[in-house]
Amino acid sequence: MSEIVDIELPDIGDFEDVEVIEILKSPGDRVAVEDSLITVESDKASVEIPSPRAGIVKAVLVKLGDKVSQGDAILTLESEAAVSEPLEPEAVAPIPATTTNAQPTTAPAIRISDDATQIKTDLVVLGSGPGGYTAAFRAADLGKSVTLIERYKSLGGVCLNVGCIPSKALLHVAQVINEAAHFTQYGVAFAEPKVNLAELTAWKTSVVERLTGGLAQLAKQRKVRVIQGSGRFISPHRILVETNDGEKTIEFEQAIVAAGSEPARLDLFPWDDARIMDSTQALTLPEIPDRLLVVGGGIIGLEMATVYHALGSRVTVVEITDGLIPGCDRDLIRPLVRIIKERYENIYLSTKVTHVEPQEEGLGVGFEGNDAPGADLFDRILVATGRVPNGATIGADNAGIHLSDAGFVPVDSQQRTNVPHIFAIGDIVGPPMLAHKATHEGKVAAEVCAGRKSHFDARAIPSVAYTDPEVAWMGISESEAKAQGIEYQKGVFPWAASGRSLCLGRDEGLTKLLFDQDKRLIGAGIVGPNAGELIAETMLAAEMGADPQDIGLSIHPHPTLSETINFAAEVVEGTITDLYISKKAVN
Repeated sequence: MSEIVDIELPDIGDFEDVEVIEILKSPGDRVAVEDSLITVESDKASVEIPSPRAGIVKAVLVKLGDKVSQGDAILTLESEAAVSEPLEPEAVAPIPATTTNAQPTTAPAIRISDDATQIKTDLVVLGSGPGGYTAAFRAADLGKSVTLIERYKSLGGVCLNVGCIPSKALLHVAQVINEAAHFTQYGVAFAEPKVNLAELTAWKTSVVERLTGGLAQLAKQRKVRVIQGSGRFISPHRILVETNDGEKTIEFEQAIVAAGSEPARLDLFPWDDARIMDSTQALTLPEIPDRLLVVGGGIIGLEMATVYHALGSRVTVVEITDGLIPGCDRDLIRPLVRIIKERYENIYLSTKVTHVEPQEEGLGVGFEGNDAPGADLFDRILVATGRVPNGATIGADNAGIHLSDAGFVPVDSQQRTNVPHIFAIGDIVGPPMLAHKATHEGKVAAEVCAGRKSHFDARAIPSVAYTDPEVAWMGISESEAKAQGIEYQKGVFPWAASGRSLCLGRDEGLTKLLFDQDKRLIGAGIVGPNAGELIAETMLAAEMGADPQDIGLSIHPHPTLSETINFAAEVVEGTITDLYISKKAVN
């Protein structure tokens, strides 16, 4: 039995009056469930609107350039109720604030055999983190039929679901709280913050859902098939996926492994006690403990310490090496250490945890180190001692993929494993375990799969600790240059001489640039507010082979923190006027 129904614009997020930029159906066209009807565009992204019903278009109620909002009728459909049930409202993902306009692609549809559990595809991507979804989308854009496997309910992998994005949302909250407290010394006082943990968690979750929903829409636009479940190789050309609906077997011509990593779990800690957390669990904000022990003074540990301290915890950090953020130059770490020493209860270096004893009143912890107490009691413990690759979980042996002793997948510059048609990217191929490295590797792998001559050849990969202050660096560190006998020239500009820094009430930062004998930029380090944003300019300079004059003669806006990069280059050139350096002649 047929009926005439109006198809309305569904919920596409917090947007009104979006513009109709494409009409994809005409009167008389037959429409299947999920066929795209129109394309709308906000100032952030474009989204194709799918049909919730099957039927025949009777009339199109909008025209190009019209502004439409949720609930507006866009066309009239003669729908046969028996053909299909309407889609649930969440079938259309919200327009994400961070995506760009995506164009419809002509990637061939995935071939499915008579057995619904058997899927054939040109390319399968195992894991949908930043590297995985980038690889899948790029391959689809290049004409491949792509199947994307993700164990989480939403696309985005660890980074978007339980890593980078939720942590940065909470770090922004910490920044606001810290800045409010900081400005009391300048005559601006605020009341003590009142943290509603449920509302804060809901906001953090909404940020994640907005981004992951946007990825779902991008996958749909590119006709990338998404399968939720845990996948492992069962042969060189087949992957078995365990889903909620049973097992599915995917037969592929090529594969890209983007299975990522997970927090390291040391046997020393009784993980069956809910008061002991890894970084993933800490991001759920189960509670704000009065006393928190952070085991591991690397980037992850210090970022989570920043969050929990701002929310009210008394924080102790223990690090087994003699310095925080091992591998980063000490002059970049000193400003951070000076500030957090005042904020945190204790920072124990060259110290290890010897035992943990669960007690009713807390977790008893034993320490071994020069300045550490023999024992102390904490309400919760965050273990942030690094991450381990998921190489052992993907059935690598069944596909003939070689693994290192540590569980990494060795690859060449084209991201190819020892099995010619299987590629690997991201955390699983080795450090640095960073999302932005994975995305670039993902594009390389996808392009090689599509027959293009592409390879990974980055001169540097930036690292950022989103602490307070932020610490960022790229390329050769000064410590590495000394250890390797590399001759270099160094330009350092202290932020105490930066007008913009003083206006922020933050004079602890510095910017450092390193140039080789040919005066090409080979390394940079920045500590201070927004260091993670500023390091990008030095990355571009390194990739372009810039010398101090290139940077110093590039006019930077005043007053900004970006000027500190300009000034550090001028220090090397000897043209600096914002500092007096007696040992250099000013040209």
